[in-house]
Amino acid sequence: MFKYSNSNKRYHTLDYFYKNKFNSKVFKVSLNAGFTCPNIDGSIGSNGCIYCSEFNTFNEDLATQFNTVKEVMLNKWPKAKYIGYFQAHTNTYAPINELKEKYETILNMDNVIGLNIATRADSITDECLEYLSELNKRTFLTVELGLQTIHEKTSTLINRCHTLECFEDMVLKLRNHNINIVVHIINGLPYETKDMMIDTVKYLNNLDIQGIKIHMLSINKNTQLETMYKEDNFKTLSRDEYINIVCDQLEYLRPEIVIHRATGDPEVKDLIEPTWLIKKATVLNDIDKEMAKRSSYQGIKISK
Repeated sequence: MFKYSNSNKRYHTLDYFYKNKFNSKVFKVSLNAGFTCPNIDGSIGSNGCIYCSEFNTFNEDLATQFNTVKEVMLNKWPKAKYIGYFQAHTNTYAPINELKEKYETILNMDNVIGLNIATRADSITDECLEYLSELNKRTFLTVELGLQTIHEKTSTLINRCHTLECFEDMVLKLRNHNINIVVHIINGLPYETKDMMIDTVKYLNNLDIQGIKIHMLSINKNTQLETMYKEDNFKTLSRDEYINIVCDQLEYLRPEIVIHRATGDPEVKDLIEPTWLIKKATVLNDIDKEMAKRSSYQGIKISK
């Protein structure tokens, strides 16, 4: 059995990590706090990344959003604990007083044990970093940084509007404050090869990160990516290609790095391609089967 597993999984799942750390079922509650993004509001760009679509606009306040999800979970897991996940757009991109008000609202909810804050490497000010450091001393804090790829040509194509150097600098700053980091990457970005995707993971394996989210590029309606796809008809990964790449990537990651996600989870009504993404459970099962077929596990190739 893989060291960080109590199931058939051959990689370090988030569920395993939470159960061992908190001795409890833990749910992340996705929240839309109404933040924008410097790549949308004109600060560094105005169109966003080419795959970005508008998040649903919630009329509910944060407490209502949180409680709506919690009530559903309570039916099955009455003793569960919760992590508030600030997901939509760039969740450190606001004045510090606004950040404090929104973060503390969730931290004050019953059975909340931590926060996950999704953001960009160019959007954490020194003042924000000091506040995050203080938060980290009294709750379980994770900062999620979108990287997507290490390849600057691709980064320019998808309009990320920040450099790899900027990302590296923020990783160092966060870790100097002992703040946990989860990095988002995307497989299947236009014109990237399998080797390029694996190189992104090899690079991350050498950084002091605690988790990773592996997504498959989804082409959604009403995005710049949809227009590009219709004009250029660039190749998307098949399900088998994606599964093969993910298994290779897992083999190059240190076993202690937690795999927060191993596939995408698009809204069916918005998805154009690849349609196989709709069957998330099947994709995850096939990753398990492929790892077993290889007699492989997370980190097996690190020393090779």
